[in-house]
Amino acid sequence: MILQVSVPAVEPSLLRLVARLLAFAVGSAVVSGVAGLVYRWYTKTRLPLWLSILLGLSLVSVYLNTVGAFSDLLSGEMGVFSTGAVVFNVSSLAVGAAAAPVGRVVGDRIATDVFAVAGVRELDVEVSRLVRSVGRITDVTLPEDPDDIADIEGYDPVDAAVKTTLAGKTLIFPRRLTMTELEDRFVSRLQDDYGVGHVDVELTDDGTVDYLALGSRATGIGPTLAPGTVAVAVRADPANAASPGDRVQVWRTDPPERLLTAELRAHVDDVATLAVNEEEVTRLSSSETYRLVTLPAEPQADREFASLLRAAEETMYVVTVAEGSDLVDAPVSSLDATVVAVESDPGGVDTLPHDRTLVAGDEVYVVGRPETYRRLDARSRPSSETQSL
Repeated sequence: MILQVSVPAVEPSLLRLVARLLAFAVGSAVVSGVAGLVYRWYTKTRLPLWLSILLGLSLVSVYLNTVGAFSDLLSGEMGVFSTGAVVFNVSSLAVGAAAAPVGRVVGDRIATDVFAVAGVRELDVEVSRLVRSVGRITDVTLPEDPDDIADIEGYDPVDAAVKTTLAGKTLIFPRRLTMTELEDRFVSRLQDDYGVGHVDVELTDDGTVDYLALGSRATGIGPTLAPGTVAVAVRADPANAASPGDRVQVWRTDPPERLLTAELRAHVDDVATLAVNEEEVTRLSSSETYRLVTLPAEPQADREFASLLRAAEETMYVVTVAEGSDLVDAPVSSLDATVVAVESDPGGVDTLPHDRTLVAGDEVYVVGRPETYRRLDARSRPSSETQSL
């Protein structure tokens, strides 16, 4: 006796519907993937999720509203609002929305790996293990914890939001760079892309961040003011020949009286911005109008040096030479910084020393970048304390 089991045949129309849904999924993923690749190439960032879904659904919508509707018209099936048509259209949109994020991830990964192998350095993502094995890129990962990003001594700290944004970020650089070139490009990336003013970084041979400190960029008139001076805006009538940077006398008009001497920083119509000593600023009033008399030019080396220094990449630090440190008996000329003065007790201040040898207790005034100061500060400590750090 032979048992015959009958298997119900699948309707050809059902197979066509399933095939069309799969085609919509593949098409949506392809469109989203291509868009993700182009977006990564152009902006160096990942395509937003909502945009990938919108692009994927656009393909499905265009097909349903053009090719699908035209085919129904030719076949004489105009039941657009029938239950079957509504279910199919909703299912097509759902499949397209689900497939678009997958294509976005695939396209972004392809772009990341291809651009990394090609030597593009503006990518901020982790590349795949395959690309790492090729050995064409060096990725530098910043500390995961924002608290591990220090502040540079002598500079204003950066905003906490900037540290949070940078924490854990991975930057991609070409493999062929030397360590000096890698650090320079790393610093340039942080300064140009994230608005960081000053960067002090130490990288290991494999690109690991061993130390990172940030400082904000000096802006406005404040950083250009010499110590002990403030900027104040007053109503004044400057001389015709007066220009920013001139030394001027500030006179009260009624009765005529000279109040103080200041530096003209700017003037617009009858409002002038002056840099004055902080002890004399109380002599000025916002309700009076003054007259400015330009003085002959005179050297202001100390003020110019102080104002230029605060706006420069370098700044002034004081390093104290401790007993038992590497700086004891070291000549000033051997220091990797510009030494403007050495103060000792007794002995006074030795300005612009050249042949001097440092001794314990000396206070060395140096002008240099943050990383230069950090290395000198480490050398100025006793060897035992340096090793414990």
